[in-house]
Amino acid sequence: MSAVPDEIRERAERLRAELVDHNYRYYVLSRPTVSDVEYDRMLRELERLEEAHPALVTPESPTQRVGAPVDTIAKIEHAVPMLSLGNAFDEEELREWEESLRNHLKVEALETEFVGEPKLDGVSVELVYEDGRLVEASTRGDGRVGEEITHNVRTIRSVPLELRGKSPPKRLEVRGEAIMSKAAFERLNRRLVERGEEPYANPRNLTSGTLKQLDPSLSRERPLDVFCYGIGRAEGIAPRSQRELLGLLGELGLHTNLELTVFGDLDAMAARYRDLVVTRDELPYEIDGLVVKVDDFPLRERLGTRSRSPRWAVAVKFPARQATTTVEEIKVQVGRLGTLTPVAHLAPVEVGGVTVSRATLHNADQIERLDVRVGDTVFVERAGDVIPKVVAVVKEKRPRGTRPYRFPDACPICGAAVERGEGEVAVRCPNRDCRARLAGRIEHLVSRGALDVDGFGKKLVEQLVDREMVDDVADVFRLSRDELLSLDRMGEKSVDNLLAALEVARTRPLARVLFGLGIPHVGETVGELLADHFDSLDDLVAASEEEMEDVKGIGPEVARSVHAWFQDEGHRDLLAKLARLGVRPVRAARPAVDADGAFAGRSVLFTGTLEEMTRSEAEAKVKAAGGKILKSVSKNLDVLVVGEKPGSKLKKAQELGIEVLTEEEFRERIG
Repeated sequence: MSAVPDEIRERAERLRAELVDHNYRYYVLSRPTVSDVEYDRMLRELERLEEAHPALVTPESPTQRVGAPVDTIAKIEHAVPMLSLGNAFDEEELREWEESLRNHLKVEALETEFVGEPKLDGVSVELVYEDGRLVEASTRGDGRVGEEITHNVRTIRSVPLELRGKSPPKRLEVRGEAIMSKAAFERLNRRLVERGEEPYANPRNLTSGTLKQLDPSLSRERPLDVFCYGIGRAEGIAPRSQRELLGLLGELGLHTNLELTVFGDLDAMAARYRDLVVTRDELPYEIDGLVVKVDDFPLRERLGTRSRSPRWAVAVKFPARQATTTVEEIKVQVGRLGTLTPVAHLAPVEVGGVTVSRATLHNADQIERLDVRVGDTVFVERAGDVIPKVVAVVKEKRPRGTRPYRFPDACPICGAAVERGEGEVAVRCPNRDCRARLAGRIEHLVSRGALDVDGFGKKLVEQLVDREMVDDVADVFRLSRDELLSLDRMGEKSVDNLLAALEVARTRPLARVLFGLGIPHVGETVGELLADHFDSLDDLVAASEEEMEDVKGIGPEVARSVHAWFQDEGHRDLLAKLARLGVRPVRAARPAVDADGAFAGRSVLFTGTLEEMTRSEAEAKVKAAGGKILKSVSKNLDVLVVGEKPGSKLKKAQELGIEVLTEEEFRERIG
């Protein structure tokens, strides 16, 4: 291979340095000094030089942002967990958060400043640099383990492949938020519409999907950005405040949010929150709240963290987003218990960054209360920015000739006359053989909390029911390989995997089977209580109502419901059929229990946020110490353990004379 002439090597090095500097000025400083056309011309020149002289290529070159596709997305464990933020939903809860800091430190006033940053509505990521070079990128995942996305992050121009400065940190784990700007999102959607393709619903979902692509060339076509706001493990820098940290990150060439605000008191925080609620749509990216943090790092150390979130920061979420649209149709869905739920089919509208075309109307009473009619203009709200619902009708815009909606007298699926119990809100289809009810029961049986049959999705259930291949939930265990292969989108591998999953599901723990059967009032907790008390499904079937009520945590109404379900002849036939098909619930292995433990024979309930352990960890300790867990305050409760913000359960427990323990007292007692 011939040597590269010095003048060509120097030209390539100069182009690389200038392109990196232009990226820094464009993304970090927001002060570009060249046009996009000039930038692209320089990049093409460097590409031609490197193509003619491969020895010039370096991993950090701007031309090397797109690598080869990967086969799978690997898992990566974070060296320092990426904690989530606690939430506040209004100014009052923001003040409660500040008060909780003072109470924790046992001071009258906090002598510190706070900083606020818009809460970007994107995907949390971690960038790992070693000796200044980007070596790894991952999503937050569950906070402990994320997914590797290095190949896609390298395509993001605001992420430097090499940090600026002559002495970069030996190792630096940077936390940030990957987003797509509103303008880039709109440009991409316009191109899709022009090509006759379906546009994307919102920037966040598109960002998430882009980061998980196997082929980075696809990511390059979707311009993402990363705003950096924190660090995990760091060797070589030791900032003492959030402001100092952001300054250091900027000097290293990382993109940080320029919308940082400094607060001296609560009133300033609340004012900034109110301002963002009004001006959020003026920002170039989607946000869903304000993140408030203690600025001083030594004070953060004193405040510490809870089990899953730092105590020194809070995300103040925005109120639910509303929009107006029109009702095109009202349809009724039928659930597994026969409940009829009306759903408004809407002219598509964007609500809080998501395109909404359907919204729940809850029940017949809600339709009557709102007087919703087909053709009406309505306010749609995403409650908690998640579930769309119709909250009001703009009656001034109602078209002439509309008629009040009449709730159906018969099931829209099977035609059976509907029923409504005295004092009940729900209208139900009483026909057990209704195909919609059957589909709902099967979906529930194979769901994750029940038998957890991997690969048994909603579309598959719909096919089985529509083609009348199943008459009850037990029939899923008698499906043959040939029958499954006859269904749409079911190849040999999918069928074999599904049959293997069904085989495993035949011996699930009794508690999960009880939950999966869809017995009224039997959720996961009640299922566990019954399974812990009775040795087998046969024992439970044979138990009297009084014996069921003797189970600690089971009240008269639940006992009556469970007993009635097992006494029903049709349900007994179903259980017998399941047994013939090899479904034999097992009693889950129980952890070692100390019969003389601190909570032996006693029932315990937790309320509020625990600081030193998760709720599930605390409940496991109670069970190991001989106790049982309840989910509500009643005369059967012996001990209430309270964390932060215990709510109304504390007052009720005090009224009943129930023993109350703080989390610290609980830890001392449990040892």
